Amino acid sequence: MSKLQASSASSPHVLDKNGFIPLYYQIQRALMEKIQSGELSDGDLLASEEELARKYKVSRMTARQALHGLKARGYAHSQKGRGTFVTSPKLEKNIMHLRGFTEDMKQRGMQPSSQLLEQAVVHAGEELAESLKISSDASVIKLHRLRLADGIPMALETSYIPLAPFPGLERINFAKHSLYYTLRESYGVRVAWADEIIEALPATKEESELLTIPRRSSVLSISRIIITTEQTPIEVAYSRYRGDRYRAFIRVPTTTIE
Repeated sequence: MSKLQASSASSPHVLDKNGFIPLYYQIQRALMEKIQSGELSDGDLLASEEELARKYKVSRMTARQALHGLKARGYAHSQKGRGTFVTSPKLEKNIMHLRGFTEDMKQRGMQPSSQLLEQAVVHAGEELAESLKISSDASVIKLHRLRLADGIPMALETSYIPLAPFPGLERINFAKHSLYYTLRESYGVRVAWADEIIEALPATKEESELLTIPRRSSVLSISRIIITTEQTPIEVAYSRYRGDRYRAFIRVPTTTIE
């Protein structure tokens, strides 16, 4: 018997039809409990509106609201003609907290890894030179990496770092080492802040293939310039996070509201 069949065969969650909690939310909560307990896993097919309505003795509209609530909270997604499937809740990218991918995934209890797609020394060019406050013919290291968590592709990152302040940086294998840890521990870099531009963009052909998402799916795009405590820009980076795995999060201080 499959996991889904076993779940369907178990005793249905009893709804409190006389209480104050809406029926659709009670069904949604029951399904979330099965997902969080592992009874239902990422990729499992959920019961249809009709099946949920029959199982819980509610209207199809109520069942539809329950499934919609799951999708809105990132616990499910629909595929046209196939049904609604369990998915891992989106990771929140706190854009007010600067943290590298490796540290971020470890904090979440996930195993980070990288696939190094390109590591090369190139000339800065005019646009990078302006951002990094260096000459256009200065050498920078270009790192193009696929970032994974528990073996799942999560993001694509392209970083440019000037080589003059960091001799030997180009010889480090960044498929195995954290860039920010190396800059901090080997070169004494202390980061003060980052200027970031955040956009929702359609995935390119390369991005969709490497991130294993449908073509033209939305990605969370972050363009970043890292500034040190000495007011020196030391990295320009472009990151593309999977839109089905990430959402941006910001906490706004009440002092900004008038």
